[in-house]
Amino acid sequence: MKSSTLIILLLSLVFTSCNSFRPVSSVRNPSRAGKTTATAERSRPRPAPREATVPPRRSKPAPARKPAAPAAEEGTTGLIRNSLVSHAEQYLGLRYKYGGNTPGEGFDCSGFVKYLYNDEGISIHRVSRDQARQGKEIDPEEAQPGDLVFFRRGPNQPVFHVSMIVEAGPEELWVIHPTTSRGVIRENILASSYWRPKISAVKTFMR
Repeated sequence: MKSSTLIILLLSLVFTSCNSFRPVSSVRNPSRAGKTTATAERSRPRPAPREATVPPRRSKPAPARKPAAPAAEEGTTGLIRNSLVSHAEQYLGLRYKYGGNTPGEGFDCSGFVKYLYNDEGISIHRVSRDQARQGKEIDPEEAQPGDLVFFRRGPNQPVFHVSMIVEAGPEELWVIHPTTSRGVIRENILASSYWRPKISAVKTFMR
């Protein structure tokens, strides 16, 4: 009896231990497995960043060439013309003197022109009819400051007067000259009923 009871107890113990047996999981710690996967993903080499494509720069157009500087002779001529005008304007109002050659005694028309021209190093005769044989005749529309205008009383009459141009424009020809009644004045001879019909020639001494 005792032996049968002992056998039954041993069998029950064996049965109980078999039901409590569980197979061991192949993965011991699921959380570690997740971490391992994440670590593996991190350890993968990342693709190199793409370089930004820089658009090609447009080449700047070549700068335009500057126009050539005017010739020295033209520049000098312009300075002489300006100097003649500014010098003549200094004597506006000066009295008329027949045969006069200096500001101290006064001027007549040809003496005035000779005085101005000599001061700029331009050689010119003393008397207006002789001055009219010098220089180069030009069209009145091409006249510039510093050029001279000569006058005659008639087609076959000699030159009797000369004046110097200080400004030229359409229907305007301003001169400075000594006159017997008003001394050295500035006037538009194209607007003068006295001087306009007597214009004989316009001449330049600087071309």
